Amino acid sequence: MTTSSGLSLSDAAIAMTERARSVIQLNIAALQKLDETLDDSIARACAIILSRPGYVVVTGMGKSGHIGGKIAATMASTGTNAFFVHPAEMSHGDLGMLRPDVTVLAISNSGESRELRDPLIYCQRNNIPVIGITQRKDSLLGRHSQVVLEMPKVAEACPEGLAPTTSTLMTLALGDALSMVLMEQRGFTREDFGLHHPGGALGMSLQSVREWMGGHSAVPTSVPLDANFTDIVSAITKGRKGTVAVLNPDKTLAGIITDGDVRRAFSHDISAITAADIMSRSPITVDPDQRMRDVVDLLTTNKISNLYVVENERPVAVIHLAELMQAGYVS
Repeated sequence: MTTSSGLSLSDAAIAMTERARSVIQLNIAALQKLDETLDDSIARACAIILSRPGYVVVTGMGKSGHIGGKIAATMASTGTNAFFVHPAEMSHGDLGMLRPDVTVLAISNSGESRELRDPLIYCQRNNIPVIGITQRKDSLLGRHSQVVLEMPKVAEACPEGLAPTTSTLMTLALGDALSMVLMEQRGFTREDFGLHHPGGALGMSLQSVREWMGGHSAVPTSVPLDANFTDIVSAITKGRKGTVAVLNPDKTLAGIITDGDVRRAFSHDISAITAADIMSRSPITVDPDQRMRDVVDLLTTNKISNLYVVENERPVAVIHLAELMQAGYVS
């Protein structure tokens, strides 16, 4: 069987694979060229952003706009307040977003996107610094920029030289480089990153136990030291956690009893057993200000299913491994 070009299917697959490989190689070459030509302009761009109290407003048209949106999102999640605004919308009222304390990061491969004209003139009139990413330093964008992050002139991977490909990749790489330098200069930590990503695995692991308790506020079931076997089993069943807390007369934690402790008790005369007889007297516990990653580490390292949260020596919550797995805290 042959394709419309007269090639066999195997020959066509080889040709397409080689074409795909050539695109990747062009992209690699473009990034290498970008690396070779990068100068201190990125340091000067960072200095401007770090000296300004306002947001970084990222703008760009077409494919540059899509890349700009990603750059703004990366900055926002790594300590630099940023958002994307469509340049055409700026000409219809959104220029009001450009407060005197902002910095504008404008992107245009040619530097001549007509939609950028009004925002650039506005920035010039209001002394708002512009950082431009373009291949043409002498373009409209280049002339209106305090700092130009100039990209080398390389061929697009598009066979017609039309669709932005290598140029958008270089733009993205420059945006990532700028974001990471800013992140480092701000001393943005892993904990800071987690606070910006509460829905992700990292953010969840950095959540405090107290924050977790906000959605799991039920007080754990408990029994006194002299509780009989029937009461113990009833309390464990009621709590549905496979465990029950054993309390001293002053309500402080004396120990815990698990399903395993109950099973082991059957080798004795259960009619005479009390909670004090079968409880674990030194259970592993956490306090509300510890991180959830500490909870996961304790559960998995010690191969246990339950962990009590203790505050002022009193149990205030119980964490079950199955709950954490279901919620995504444990992969």
